[in-house]
Amino acid sequence: MEFDIVSPEAIADGRATDAYFDRTVETLSHADRNPQVVAEVTADQFPTGEWHLLAGLKDAAALLEGRAVDVSALREGRLFDGGPVLRVEGPYLECCRLETALLGFLSHATGVATKALRARRAAPDSTVLSFGTRHVHPSIAAMVERAALVAGLDGVSNVAAGEVLGHEAGGTMPHALIICFGRGNQEAAWQAFDEAVAEDVPRVALCDTYDDEVEEVLRAVEAVEDLESVRIDTTGSRRGEFKHILRELRWKLETRETELDIFASGGLTAETLRELRDVADGFGVGSYVSNADPLDFALDIIEVDGEPAAKRGKLDGTKQVYRTPDGGHHVGLADRPGPANGEPLLEPLIQDGRVVREFGIDAASERALADAARVGFGDGK
Repeated sequence: MEFDIVSPEAIADGRATDAYFDRTVETLSHADRNPQVVAEVTADQFPTGEWHLLAGLKDAAALLEGRAVDVSALREGRLFDGGPVLRVEGPYLECCRLETALLGFLSHATGVATKALRARRAAPDSTVLSFGTRHVHPSIAAMVERAALVAGLDGVSNVAAGEVLGHEAGGTMPHALIICFGRGNQEAAWQAFDEAVAEDVPRVALCDTYDDEVEEVLRAVEAVEDLESVRIDTTGSRRGEFKHILRELRWKLETRETELDIFASGGLTAETLRELRDVADGFGVGSYVSNADPLDFALDIIEVDGEPAAKRGKLDGTKQVYRTPDGGHHVGLADRPGPANGEPLLEPLIQDGRVVREFGIDAASERALADAARVGFGDGK
């Protein structure tokens, strides 16, 4: 049996589309009509005060590459607040059947990246890792992990996704490993892990499987000589006041003059990271990031054969968006002067069907973090 996955070939061929686009192609071809259009991808037409982090652009570029179109877009890792994030210019039939996939690439990844950036900004001095691909369809694991890295998270857990991205996945042990050794034999599990895994794998002991978290941590310290850190992933129903548990653990380690990082995971959100960042050194964030709602992008024609044209309720005319020195986001017509000292954000992505941009994750992450600081994204929220 095969998995229920739409193939990359079907996406590239335009078959991963809504049926009414097939009908549109049939109708326009029958009428011998294929106008030159300008179309824009937007979530909100005017700034709303709700910032989002653009991601998914590498896949969008791969989808449109080789087509007889020119494309301009914001940079991956750029925060935006209203206005277009991508503009396509060319014969309409070149991209008609690609709209469904194009919006999907941008909408889902942008939603994930935005939540990941909230987590990053909530604990800016902590290690924050992406643990969430178990909550989504495995075929999109690389999208989730890339979006998390673009937002500045420090690492990912999905092995296959890491291979796609050229970014080695990390991780140590699950509760299942401890349970396989049996109750009361946690030391045997920790020691077996220490003996089995490669030297470059961090020595991190999971310390909440059977007994009190503090007790298991102290036992792990005695059992593993080069222990680097411990992970606490207490089930929510047994947690009580999680911050108090971590504070107690920190106290016990300090009174014993034991230098050990504390890593927390399990149902964490940006709010809990902000609450716990002074008692934990690192976090694994799962469903808060991976289960993010896709952003509701739309693609609308705004010019036909050089003339402004848009459906009712949409803004016609080709636009440009700007970042102003005060961190503002300005939307205006592309053929009019922009705001004083405004930085134009829509830049060439594809020219004559050729991608003219590179997609480095590190560069996108630096852009995201700088932009977040500039506009105050996630400050105290």
